[in-house]
Amino acid sequence: MHSPLNLDIEHFLAHDWQRKPCLFKAALLGFEDPLSPDELAGLALEPHIESRRVWREQERWQAETGPFDSYDHLGETDWTLLVQAVNQWHPGVQDLAELFRFIPGWRFDDVMVSFSTPGGGVGPHIDQYGVFILQGSGSRRWRVGERQSLREFAAHGALRHCDDFEAVIDEVLQPGDMIYIPPGCPHEGYADTPAMNYSIGFRAPDAKDLFSGFADHLLAHVDITPRFDDAGMAAASAHGRLDSSVMTQVKGLMQELLNDDARLNDWFGEMISEARHDLDLEVAEPAYSLEELVLRLDHGDHLYRLGGVRCFYHEGSENVFYLDGDRYQLAEPDTDAIALLCDQARICGPEVACLKEPRNLLDCLLPLVNQGYWYFEEDE
Repeated sequence: MHSPLNLDIEHFLAHDWQRKPCLFKAALLGFEDPLSPDELAGLALEPHIESRRVWREQERWQAETGPFDSYDHLGETDWTLLVQAVNQWHPGVQDLAELFRFIPGWRFDDVMVSFSTPGGGVGPHIDQYGVFILQGSGSRRWRVGERQSLREFAAHGALRHCDDFEAVIDEVLQPGDMIYIPPGCPHEGYADTPAMNYSIGFRAPDAKDLFSGFADHLLAHVDITPRFDDAGMAAASAHGRLDSSVMTQVKGLMQELLNDDARLNDWFGEMISEARHDLDLEVAEPAYSLEELVLRLDHGDHLYRLGGVRCFYHEGSENVFYLDGDRYQLAEPDTDAIALLCDQARICGPEVACLKEPRNLLDCLLPLVNQGYWYFEEDE
């Protein structure tokens, strides 16, 4: 698989992904920051964008959430600004996420960008998601350990740390270097010079979250479910005993709901496609008509999916897809149309024209364009 990343993708996925931390020197040759520290600080001014500051004051850790309009009081060392989901607000940062399309899109979370002054970091900690950390301008020393049992504690109300750990990576990263940290691996990083870092994060739901989410879906969409039935039972010989036959039926009732593949597919598709952070949706004004949409595509303009929009389909699906927590359906089955919508971040006219029935896709796409999920941008 070809990639601009200096990374053997097949080997990495087979041997390292979800298994062990890795260091990739010069992972992205000639890398330059897509945004400046001032631009990052500008995003942290916005109340609808999630941001944090972490700093040390007299050897004590401090943290607070944004928005922020001043940094002068923090001095020139020992503080970090972190902004979540910058890919949704900056196309150049979204381009970094596109480098990792070899990982299924439903696993992708966001690109967090941080700026640190010398000595700035967030302390030793353990995350339950996998992350690639790409070094931007400046340099930063990283220590990363393999999975190990460590005590975790609150270093501050908004900051969770872990005890010191044995590191298998201890390296100063330069621009274009990258480390991969699987979930559960302790790590810490501190800037040597003013430094930008880009954290491309990947999450996986745990079983508790899945059960909770499915239960919420059932409560919202199902009025009647099978009820326990003990018709024909024998007289009880032990009033306080829960017989094994009771638990067999209880598990059967619950399993019956899980065995409804259509409902399970819809729940998971809706749940996993819901945007994790506020989207920068801009409603098309005036709204496009179908003729105007076709004209622009025929003219050579490309439709781009908005950064942060999550759009998926199930293997084998011919007409159903899920977007931002909702289920959509094409009028007629067309696997190529579904793949065009969900697999690609860009749609161009010739791809639509090659579909067996372009109108089938366009009728579904038109309201999504008008809502801002896709937008036109002229190629330069």
